[in-house]
Amino acid sequence: MEDEKALVDLVWPRAKKHPPAVSCYEAVILKAEGKVNPEVFSQLGHFNLLLEDYPKALSAYQRYFNLQPDYWKNAAFLYGLGMVYFHFNSFHWAIKAFQDVLYIDPGFSRAKEIHLRLGLMFKVNTDYESSMKHFHLALIDSTLCTLSKAESEYFLLRKFRAAKEAYEQLLLTENLPPQVKATTLQQLGWMHHTVEPQADKGSKDGYAIQCLQKAVEIDPNSGQSWYYLGRCFSSIGKVQDAFISYRQSIDKSEASADTWCSIGVLYQQQNQPMDALQAYICAVQLDHSHSAAWMDLGTLYESNAQPHDAIKCYVNATRGKACLNTSALMQRIKLLQAQLCNPQPQQNKSKMLPSIEEAWSLPIPAELTSRQEALNATQAPQGLLKGPCSHWAGSNGEPASCTASSSASSLSPTSPQITPTHLSSPPHAATTSGVLTKDAAPSAGKSPNAPDHTPSQGLANHIQQKCRSDPGSPPTPDNRPLSAPLKEKTHSTTIDGTNNHRGSSFEKVNNVHPGLHRADATGSLPSLNSPPHYDNQGVTMTGMTSPLRVEPPAGAHKRSVSSRLAACSSVSIHPSSSDVLKACRNLSKNGLSMSSILLDRCPPPRPPRAPSPPLPKDKLNPPTPSIYVGTNRTPSSPPLHQFCTNPANPITVIRGLAGALKLDLGLFSTKTLVEANPDHLVEVRTQLAQPTDENWDPSGSRKMWRCESSRSHTTIIKYAQYQASSFQESLRVSGTCLFNIFTHIKFGTNIDLSDEKKWKLQLQELSKLPAFSRVVSAGNLLSHVGHTILGMNTVQLYMKVPGSRTPGHQENNNFCSVNINIGPGDCEWFAVPEPYWGVINNFCEKNNINFLMGSWWPNLEELYETNVPVYRFIQRPGDLVWLNTGTVHWVQAIGWCNNIAWNLGPLTAHQYKLAVERYEWNKLQSVKSIVPMIHLSWNMARNIKVSDRRLFEMIKYCLLRTLKQCQTQRDSLLAAGKELVWHGRSQNEPAHYCSVCEVEVFDLLFVTSESNSRKTYVVHCQDCACRGSPNLDNFVVLEQYRIADLMQVYDQFTLVSSTH
Repeated sequence: MEDEKALVDLVWPRAKKHPPAVSCYEAVILKAEGKVNPEVFSQLGHFNLLLEDYPKALSAYQRYFNLQPDYWKNAAFLYGLGMVYFHFNSFHWAIKAFQDVLYIDPGFSRAKEIHLRLGLMFKVNTDYESSMKHFHLALIDSTLCTLSKAESEYFLLRKFRAAKEAYEQLLLTENLPPQVKATTLQQLGWMHHTVEPQADKGSKDGYAIQCLQKAVEIDPNSGQSWYYLGRCFSSIGKVQDAFISYRQSIDKSEASADTWCSIGVLYQQQNQPMDALQAYICAVQLDHSHSAAWMDLGTLYESNAQPHDAIKCYVNATRGKACLNTSALMQRIKLLQAQLCNPQPQQNKSKMLPSIEEAWSLPIPAELTSRQEALNATQAPQGLLKGPCSHWAGSNGEPASCTASSSASSLSPTSPQITPTHLSSPPHAATTSGVLTKDAAPSAGKSPNAPDHTPSQGLANHIQQKCRSDPGSPPTPDNRPLSAPLKEKTHSTTIDGTNNHRGSSFEKVNNVHPGLHRADATGSLPSLNSPPHYDNQGVTMTGMTSPLRVEPPAGAHKRSVSSRLAACSSVSIHPSSSDVLKACRNLSKNGLSMSSILLDRCPPPRPPRAPSPPLPKDKLNPPTPSIYVGTNRTPSSPPLHQFCTNPANPITVIRGLAGALKLDLGLFSTKTLVEANPDHLVEVRTQLAQPTDENWDPSGSRKMWRCESSRSHTTIIKYAQYQASSFQESLRVSGTCLFNIFTHIKFGTNIDLSDEKKWKLQLQELSKLPAFSRVVSAGNLLSHVGHTILGMNTVQLYMKVPGSRTPGHQENNNFCSVNINIGPGDCEWFAVPEPYWGVINNFCEKNNINFLMGSWWPNLEELYETNVPVYRFIQRPGDLVWLNTGTVHWVQAIGWCNNIAWNLGPLTAHQYKLAVERYEWNKLQSVKSIVPMIHLSWNMARNIKVSDRRLFEMIKYCLLRTLKQCQTQRDSLLAAGKELVWHGRSQNEPAHYCSVCEVEVFDLLFVTSESNSRKTYVVHCQDCACRGSPNLDNFVVLEQYRIADLMQVYDQFTLVSSTH
């Protein structure tokens, strides 16, 4: 397949033509008797990958990983490993491997292939912001790729109106590949059927059918298109056409739980309950957690007066991740249980359906199995578990015949759904792929204009569908289904990877072919950390966890984020600038230098493991460090500063500070704000009011981590009116200042108070604070950035009603923060010490939430179960909360109040270290660091004298690395004949970031020729500039610093005595 051929340009162009090379390497390994150069295993893995022998490739990579301590320096190895994980549908570990490649080698020759796959995997994980960014990075890359530009553009189409126009424009492209055309028509038709916001039902279904019919004409083997066509025909009452389309979908070996569920609905509508039962059973055998099928099966049993079986089905439906009406189902279950307590005489017992246990072994309706037996007999595995489930045992030991072959040609859509018959409930989404049993409105939580992000066919066959667990017995309250094995696809491919976070048949799994290891009950992907074992052919087998999940064996180069900076900087930082530049020139001349100042690369950052040993359970609710201020002298005393910045105190609340300093908090009251600037802009977040220590889904049936909110804007005067009216409404309804949970509220956030003319009185009042907590001070790192960073080195205001939430996060680049409650109401705070952020990051990954960019509210029970301590306290009016470096926190208003906040950077080694570590972690995660740490480090070297040796060494190390980079960049550009244009820097000019990948760009700015002529200066980093124009023909290189000036700053930055 084409995807793995990407390695050809990296290693051996003729590898595919020389399979004997693999045998030669294996012979060398056997003869070496254990004394093998680790690189041999890396090369063997590449060869096997090119030959599409994924189990052997993984085995070879396992050996290389175990033998090579600094494996992370080998970008080709990490790329190959990522491709293997991608093939096995283990997206979690594929993402980590690909991110490591881009971190250690941003100019990697196959970066475009990586960005495409990262975009696809993030899209599957519903992290659409990250997905769009990587697709965009792939699209602007001019290097060769296994996908055409049209196929790459396809991934970028998401929102309905924009997507509709873009799809139609794409169809006009000359020489459009047939596969892309068919897929585009499929998407266009399905969008019109499901989310066309304005068209009447007849016209939108007619247009949808027209598009889908064209799609199956171009690609008659697309089961997904046939399935969508069947859904459209069913919606307009063309039962026979719908049935034929569903059968075609099954015949193309793409039948899924969705298809069988839809067939069941069709039969039920035609009053054929037995056939409907068989179809529903097939659906839930393919996917034990398919809530829609379980619910429809329950309504079928209930309509047939079989409450025992209906209850079992409804209970299974409530377990599905995408079940949005759990509360309605539970009420229905209670009603049925009550009916069982007062049984009624049964009528027409001869017409009763088989019980759920009996139905589990029923065959597929004969008219739908025209090709199924032949398909089951011929479908061979291609690296994963054998596909058909026909060989699995039924409930009574007979072969189960629900074998609707679930190849993974596409990621099924997540669409809303309504039960076909008697259950009275709101629309609900299907568990794995959201099959619509009838036409319905868009699912909860989605914009009515947002399309159903369905997959299509076309990308190489790397995304395999998860075939569900053994249907040997039906899941019951006491028989939960086991985790399912993977099923390999047979022939068709996937061009899209979209899914909804509420559930999918394309969950990230770590399963591989049984040949990789002895039948493994958990179905985990083999580990590159587990001790290798061997099969009877002498091929290395692997364990059960990822090499990126567990640290490698002893002797390997392993460091967590918390130790990276010290490790990387443990080299001489004392050479003069002239020595640095001399070594750089020798490097450019000779291609190699052994000089210790040309530092080796650092390993990719990793989140820290939880501190060990774990805290006892009685220590998980520690008291919050608190200081009560009673005199004017205490707030300014050095002990207060030392107490707040002590890393042992993750968070400190200073009570009574406003009164002691005679701060006029009334200047920040809603009344004063309206009088001062009524039309000032306010960002509004519409949220669901919740209990402070819980976070529920919109239906109120399940706790979750993801926080839902929508964004809009208003003005201070309008929000003030809302704030006052909500208070009055609360008094009117309840007679007290209480609020109702699960009602929508509006939170006024990120109100900028940086304008000294507009907010002169307010900003002057804050100068009364102790020096260490002021917005601007010599001891604040952020005061040395040299330009404004809104919300960090400026003040922001928050206007709240009860229930307003600031979701969980760490401050930008792990800086400290000050927050003062203006009142009149209180806020409740939750905080977790910085060393535990890796645990919370793992929880976010488990819940498909981006830790850095996503919106999440931790589940306290889960934190306590994993021994994570949580500080919890009330912030009253006038209280100042000092949030220490890197503390994870989340806040909820429990009254009507305003708050003001800003960030600070104490001049300590601890603060600088954590800021740099987060800077590197952001780079790995492709997230912009809004604090430009390189720019800040050079300004610190110019402006301050440092007596702390640890802080000095870290800053000096940063200067050393950037000075080296500046010189090597200049040498390479001049050698290529590229002229440097002097540009300089203006006063208060902000630091620059790449307009494509958003990394900080220091000194040499690569700007497009067009933007340079217009003086708009669209900045690129060197890597992104080279991807867009390999010879930099379309770019001008602007020089902001003279190298002599940088040398002078570097040499003059020295450690001073603490007595000075």
